[in-house]
Amino acid sequence: MQIAVLLFEGFTSLDAVGPYEILSRLPGAETVFVAKAPGPVRNDQGSLALTADKSLAEVPHPDVVLVPGGPETRQAAHDPEIRQWLRTADATSTWTTSVCTGSLLLAAAGLLEGRRATTHWLAFDELRALGVEPTGERVVFDGKYVTAAGVSSGIDMGLHLLGRIAGDEAAMTVQLLTEYDPQPPYDAGSPLKAPAHLVERWRSVRTEDLPQG
Repeated sequence: MQIAVLLFEGFTSLDAVGPYEILSRLPGAETVFVAKAPGPVRNDQGSLALTADKSLAEVPHPDVVLVPGGPETRQAAHDPEIRQWLRTADATSTWTTSVCTGSLLLAAAGLLEGRRATTHWLAFDELRALGVEPTGERVVFDGKYVTAAGVSSGIDMGLHLLGRIAGDEAAMTVQLLTEYDPQPPYDAGSPLKAPAHLVERWRSVRTEDLPQG
């Protein structure tokens, strides 16, 4: 099974690395980072780079497509080469997935029209404008399309998908060995739980300035 993780300048690190850490542990899985050209690709803070081992053209038919989000998702969504690769890869993929605003990229490629999906809570209106029904769920399955909400939810998505592919015991084993047992110091991880003034502050920020994945 080949898992292709798309990289583009300005992606959010955990969007890609979180599910990678989970899905790369699938027995027999080959995980490859892909971009328009091989080489280092910088994250949204410019302080970390992941290496794309192959170009998009070299990986036309992965079994699993994983699209991270990031502040530059909107620019990537207007790139015809990326959109065409997503359509080509999706035509034969078993699973097409995204984390955070990565779903905007899938939607821009025409892959989510009329489907249920999720994204970062601050990007719901953008997703709806692309013909997608946004939900507040952390992980959404609609056919072979699997979308995860903001940044950290990519780890949950990876476990959900691993369970579908390899079974519950395999997924629980990976959860145990990665010691994924979240116990955050605050209960402010969603707009339904966070203090109202914080939620409103970020709703008022211009879309292009959002610190979302």
